Amino acid sequence: MLGLAIGDALGKRTEFLDLDEIGQLSPDWRDLPLPKKARVTDDTQMTLALARALRDALAEGPLAPLRLELPLREEFVDWWRSPDNDRAPGMTCLRSCFRLSTGRPWQDASDLGSKGCGANMRVAPLGLVRELTDRQVAGAAQLQSGLTHGHPTALAASELTAFTVRWLARGVDPAELPARLRAHAQQQRTRYDATWLGDLASRDHIGSPEEFIARGWEENLHALDRLDAALAAGDVEADPCERTGAGWVAEEALATALLCFLLLPDDPVAAVRRAAVSSGDSDSLACLAGAFAGARHGADAWPGEWADRIEYRRELVAFGALWD
Repeated sequence: MLGLAIGDALGKRTEFLDLDEIGQLSPDWRDLPLPKKARVTDDTQMTLALARALRDALAEGPLAPLRLELPLREEFVDWWRSPDNDRAPGMTCLRSCFRLSTGRPWQDASDLGSKGCGANMRVAPLGLVRELTDRQVAGAAQLQSGLTHGHPTALAASELTAFTVRWLARGVDPAELPARLRAHAQQQRTRYDATWLGDLASRDHIGSPEEFIARGWEENLHALDRLDAALAAGDVEADPCERTGAGWVAEEALATALLCFLLLPDDPVAAVRRAAVSSGDSDSLACLAGAFAGARHGADAWPGEWADRIEYRRELVAFGALWD
């Protein structure tokens, strides 16, 4: 939880800058400093919204679709209305949260045309709760995406991102992740879980629910192909966005954040700096890279002076302790 917020705050400073402009802030990407006022973006705000909803849902019993949807809808609408929602939030989230505020079914509020990284930049908390079954993690990851981003690629990328955090927190060797993710995607390729998604696929009007979800898994498998090629090249100095994508969409955010982490699996600070010093969606990329590194190494991975001044620190630490 600290790692994703630290990455978010690092990347907030460099988002929308090109590499030459970032170089004026820090000539060497390895030295990019955390701003003294370490404010985060909507990425961390929406992660905390999901974390609160997940905590409240689990207090009522085993995680189930309606038990998660109701508090999550409320948290997302509260975020949409908040005066603190001034961190360049994504338009998909804003439009979908407005529709959620009208009380309509979440499937009607979802944007089936959007696979933006807002779907999976916030999903990390689901990977931290050990009591959840794999099916609960998969279904809840897709549900939380679907409230705003209903594109099948967003659903699949959210599930893969949650499992990446889950496996790292359980001690899986980072080098095993690409093969694990590929096997998981292949296994899930035509599995549409109507228990969690309801009739979302019917809004698509193209093919069966199985064909709907398969399109998303196929795009994520292509992103994993690019990740494998980038890892084989092993060039930590190159802009990661040139290899696996700029990260504005969900499958690229997963692949590029993973690339930054897997190139530097034992150096969490360098991993988030590499993600932040990039030509793409630097805050979301560094947010996910920080989540992966934090899941692997724990809260002590981060410099104390960074962790002490990160915005929302108290709440981030409390959730980390709750699910540790």
